[in-house]
Amino acid sequence: MDKRISKTNRRTWLAIVLAPIALFLAGCDLKLVDLTPSTHKANPSRTYSITAQVSVKNNAVVEGSVRPEIIIDGKAHSMSRVPGSDSLYEYDYTMPPGRDKAAYYLLVRYQRKTATAVVAKEIPTDVKTIQVENRYSVELEVNRAPVGTRIAILGRGFTRDDKVMVGGTPAVTQAESSTSLAFYVPSLPEGRNYNVTVLGLNGELSAGSLRVDASNIRVSPGSLSLRKGQRGILAFSIPTEAPPGGLAVTVTTDVPDSVIMPEVVIPAGQRSTSIRVEGGEPGSGNLYVELGGYSDVVIPITVTN
Repeated sequence: MDKRISKTNRRTWLAIVLAPIALFLAGCDLKLVDLTPSTHKANPSRTYSITAQVSVKNNAVVEGSVRPEIIIDGKAHSMSRVPGSDSLYEYDYTMPPGRDKAAYYLLVRYQRKTATAVVAKEIPTDVKTIQVENRYSVELEVNRAPVGTRIAILGRGFTRDDKVMVGGTPAVTQAESSTSLAFYVPSLPEGRNYNVTVLGLNGELSAGSLRVDASNIRVSPGSLSLRKGQRGILAFSIPTEAPPGGLAVTVTTDVPDSVIMPEVVIPAGQRSTSIRVEGGEPGSGNLYVELGGYSDVVIPITVTN
């Protein structure tokens, strides 16, 4: 077997051996870091910044020779130095219509001084993809409110099919536009934080956390005294307007044979309602008024002959 190495094979062998060494030496000259996030929130101009940090690590690099580039869509573009920085560079890329992602890599060209000459060098990065998000939630208008409060969610890509959930409880939702969604805080126990999510045909979005604060429901009069068959009036009022669909108030009693009354619902857009209470069999007890997120109210009631 011929143990001699041909010139062609020797050149190939040297290229394989020297390539990592050349890359190592280049890495000793410069440090190239891609600071671009992998996802970008869609904007009307469809323009997204690609940012890189290039740090010179030794004096072998010829001053002023560093030229960062981005190769995207098969074309090379020079990156501009960020004003006020010595190492940050950026390029504003405009996404073509009909696309929401693009692949690219960064390349730094520079000149390096050796003992006998000045040679051209370059450092590439791996290929990376940027993705544009056309649907996202930015923030809640507020992060705490009482039950019944109307709250806006800012974002992008909202549709009429979206529904807001507060702590897993469906909230009355209004689609205002593709960038704004509104909901009414549902009846939930006060003093707690609840995760707010947006559910739609395009998936689930997190909108943040909402704390439900306590509020008061007022009931007037503060007590009732009726004769059997006599009717009285109870008025219920809340600080904010009731959401679409109205707000149901739970009223129970420990003398069910003595009280005849309908269900209580504060109509949508209203802050109060009133009902007729009729005396039944003689007895004495209480009416218990409950509404999630509101302080409970107890109304003494007495029915006589």
